[in-house]
Amino acid sequence: MNPKDFRNPETGKAILTQTGYWAFIPAPLPPDLNWPLAVVSALSEAERDLSRLTTLAGAVSFPRLLIQPFVRREAVLSSRIEGTHASLFDLYTYESAQLSLLEPSDDVREVYNYVSALDYGMDRVKTLPVSLRLIREVHGKLMENVRGGHLTPGEFRRTQNWIGPAGSTLATATYVPPPVDEMNIGLDQLEKFIHAGSEIPTLVRAAMIHYQFEAIHPFLDGNGRVGRLLMILLFCEWGILPQPLLNLSVYFEQYRQEYYDRLLAVSQRGEWDEWIRFFLRGVSIQARDSVVRLGQLQSLRTKYQAVVESERNTQRMEQVLDFLFMRPILSVRQLEDGLAINFTTAKRYIEKLVRAGILHEVTGYARNRIFRADEILKAVEGTEGE
Repeated sequence: MNPKDFRNPETGKAILTQTGYWAFIPAPLPPDLNWPLAVVSALSEAERDLSRLTTLAGAVSFPRLLIQPFVRREAVLSSRIEGTHASLFDLYTYESAQLSLLEPSDDVREVYNYVSALDYGMDRVKTLPVSLRLIREVHGKLMENVRGGHLTPGEFRRTQNWIGPAGSTLATATYVPPPVDEMNIGLDQLEKFIHAGSEIPTLVRAAMIHYQFEAIHPFLDGNGRVGRLLMILLFCEWGILPQPLLNLSVYFEQYRQEYYDRLLAVSQRGEWDEWIRFFLRGVSIQARDSVVRLGQLQSLRTKYQAVVESERNTQRMEQVLDFLFMRPILSVRQLEDGLAINFTTAKRYIEKLVRAGILHEVTGYARNRIFRADEILKAVEGTEGE
């Protein structure tokens, strides 16, 4: 790391450690912002777009059903930023009960762990505020039995890490986070900032917190994914969103290099305004995207109501369709387990959905068959699968 690149003392400082390498220590939050018109405008637009999303989510008659597809889309894209290649189709297929005994690829397992970590965090935050303890717990879920799982999952690092191209060292790294002692001080300061009352708009606070977490880089692996999970948990805890319906990772993945560059530019040159504008633009874009997808899913659910009305047991068919929106790729066994019905009944419902054109079989097998709802998948991810 070249200390001359880090030339804004108000953002933090580069220090020469006792062992002879340079590291960066970010200044405590909050920074002194200039609040240029461009940031104020971006904030206003992001708040307006989020308000529309929140209003629509409140008006949807079945919001609970829509959470899981959004969570899984977020998991796929957040993990892809870190180099995985699993798709939403891969994830849903792995989750199908008939394939649960198969050994998943490392990529699919990492994405699946992201879903588990977010589900855990969303449940945990009901009784435990976002805190260092919760962050450690979420990290433990994320890194369980995957690549990097040997690197103290659920624990902050006790050794130095660094960021740079493959093969880089502490001396040649692009960025070296704070040494362990300074890291612990920075984490304590960050936790206090998260909990403290502030007149800073919540979306701007979120942008600051995300940068600070990534600058501290407190884990040996998984920092990017945990940092993005942290945004979802904070948005829900602060009441910005009623449910995790904002896929910020889609935006960060699409503009991956700019995402990295903006974060580094804060550390090196104090470019807070540019980072915050980038973050707020992502909130706006993804809020509008979620509005479109929610509308499409709601329209499909209304369209499929005719199938419900044609069934003698309309209540049970409602449950089957609701389950399908949560699991648009599924097996008969998965429906059987999910609704606590017998196999024959689950098979009959799936066959009815196939005849209605809502599902189609994708394996070509006589046994252990998997069924896919293309219209639902298309609404969630914009494609019809693979």
